[in-house]
Amino acid sequence: MVLVRQELGDVLRDFRLQKGRTLRQVASKASVALGYLSEVERGQKEASSEILASVADALDTPISVIMREVGDRLAVLEGIDVIPDTVPADLSDSFAKDLVAR
Repeated sequence: MVLVRQELGDVLRDFRLQKGRTLRQVASKASVALGYLSEVERGQKEASSEILASVADALDTPISVIMREVGDRLAVLEGIDVIPDTVPADLSDSFAKDLVAR
């Protein structure tokens, strides 16, 4: 079974390491307990949206970037071969028609 909290924790850890920051530095800047952030990174605790926002801010990374990476990793685990990075044409066409009608 794929656990979103595990993938989210892995992504947060990867971003933290890419930025060259310690767990202590990020926890302090995000005002999150060091032990709690460690558990989130290990996939043992679910991060609330508020905690996620604080950690993303501490990492100078938009939440959308973090969630996109989580989604991409989940897609790979689920065996999805093609991960679309654009809006499907039929959806964008209907959206454009709706905008013109307004």
